[in-house]
Amino acid sequence: MTGTGTREDPWQLTTAPGSSSYTMYRDEEAEPPVLVCQVGSTRLTYRLRAIEDLAAWLREQGDWVPLGAADEKKEPAGGTVEAWGRSSDNPVGGWYGLRAGYRGRFGMYLPPLLEELGLAELTHEARNNSVRAR
Repeated sequence: MTGTGTREDPWQLTTAPGSSSYTMYRDEEAEPPVLVCQVGSTRLTYRLRAIEDLAAWLREQGDWVPLGAADEKKEPAGGTVEAWGRSSDNPVGGWYGLRAGYRGRFGMYLPPLLEELGLAELTHEARNNSVRAR
């Protein structure tokens, strides 16, 4: 993996299909601490605890889970990473995404980071990718 996950040296990541590159870094000084995801000129922020929480949830699932990435205004398919990332049943009781209008795409941008950190493995097909805990 390239990058150390700081603002000065962000992680260099690619979506599961390999179609888009983006960067992520930790901002532990923010309140709450965040992951900053930069996709071109678009900046998304997610709760930093999403890394550990998503890894734990994937371990509980025990098998492949569809990513189900969707924009904030689009309803995600049930049982997907995206649906869990906004569910009132997750550890934060709702959205991991923090920037209104840009809270979605959790299922697109978090799983590749977990794979790079050695916490999960992804399929890398053109569409309909899945993730499972390592």
